[in-house]
Amino acid sequence: MKDSGSLFTKVSKEILEGSSGKGSVNQKWAIFSISSIPLVMTLGNSSLIPILPIMENKLGISAFQSSLIITVYSVVAIFLIPIAGYLSDHLGRKSVIIPSLIITGIGGLISGWASLSGGDGYWIILAGRALQGAGAAGCFPIVMPLVGDMFKNDDEVSSALGKIETSNTLGKVFSPIIGSALAGLTWYTPFFSIPVLCAISVLLMIFLVKSPREKEKKLPFKDFIKKIRLIFTENGRWLYAIFFIGIVMMFVLFGILFYLSDVLEMKYGVTDLKKGLFLALPLGALCLSSYFTGKIIKKNKVLMKWIAFSGALVLGVSTSMLGFSKDLWFLLTMFLVGGVGIGASLPPLDSLITQGIEKEERGTITSIYSSMRFIGVAAGPPIIAILMNNSEKIMFFTLTGLCVAAALATFIAIKPDKKET
Repeated sequence: MKDSGSLFTKVSKEILEGSSGKGSVNQKWAIFSISSIPLVMTLGNSSLIPILPIMENKLGISAFQSSLIITVYSVVAIFLIPIAGYLSDHLGRKSVIIPSLIITGIGGLISGWASLSGGDGYWIILAGRALQGAGAAGCFPIVMPLVGDMFKNDDEVSSALGKIETSNTLGKVFSPIIGSALAGLTWYTPFFSIPVLCAISVLLMIFLVKSPREKEKKLPFKDFIKKIRLIFTENGRWLYAIFFIGIVMMFVLFGILFYLSDVLEMKYGVTDLKKGLFLALPLGALCLSSYFTGKIIKKNKVLMKWIAFSGALVLGVSTSMLGFSKDLWFLLTMFLVGGVGIGASLPPLDSLITQGIEKEERGTITSIYSSMRFIGVAAGPPIIAILMNNSEKIMFFTLTGLCVAAALATFIAIKPDKKET
């Protein structure tokens, strides 16, 4: 018994405190635990997309109103993410992430409870989703700076961020399947799954993630703001470009998911788990593309630029082709190709912005970047809903134009030193 106890103590100490050695146990478990956050946040949002048409019938609401279930979550997060980033720079990453996960779980409970009231509960559902958005602001956006803090080697940072982005996209893959499967029980079950997932992530963060110790004194708020302004003065060109590209990627992704969900159910009568599996196909391509891109780029910033550029072009080509045929196999194929483009673009953007900013301001800058991505998430479904009711051709032209603009922004504004390979 003594030997077993000693072994347990040794393993527990190694996990909680760990060594800085390559491939150490604590780093593996920490990345696993941190990866649960984007997974939970994505499941908590994207798993609702397959049930939006069901909600329209159950609650007696329009397609635009159902799209607000996604949008209100993101709009609230947009405004609170920069604040959460600042707090994480000054209070610590875990001190912001853990309470935020709890708030997200409470928001899910409120929305689930309100769903039991039928159409009368629509506005309370929105309120719960707004609370979820407030919690989400302090979760996934803080993950990138936390990873940047944990690793000193740029290759390790890129690899870890690739895994984090893969977890995010993996959540997108499983979310339509899980959302559709849960909706098979009751349409509001996905809301109640959120607090359960948040509780698991909280436990993982508490016991398996050890934040790096902070030795430097934090700047006063006024001096901090001055330094942030200086960062944008010196790096604004490429930072604004990455912000814009992030908006476009998320706008196209969530807009296409909303469109495909509607077409599958309304045109082809595909519902429930089968619908979730169809939605998961392009998202699976996105996930694999993101994973392999994270492995390839390492600290090569020139390569990051050209992969992001190519990904935007691939996405633009696939969206431009959507208007040529309504056949289901063709739509799914083009969405799959587009997923590859988005998945290739995201890890380079994450790495460029994480490695290009000093640790003291990293949380704030990456949080602004995450806030920009949420603009795309928020705008995609309602704008696509409006365009679908007017002209699908204009919709496809708009998506294609945005992708081309993102590719041009990458080509013109992101100019890493050729020595940074």
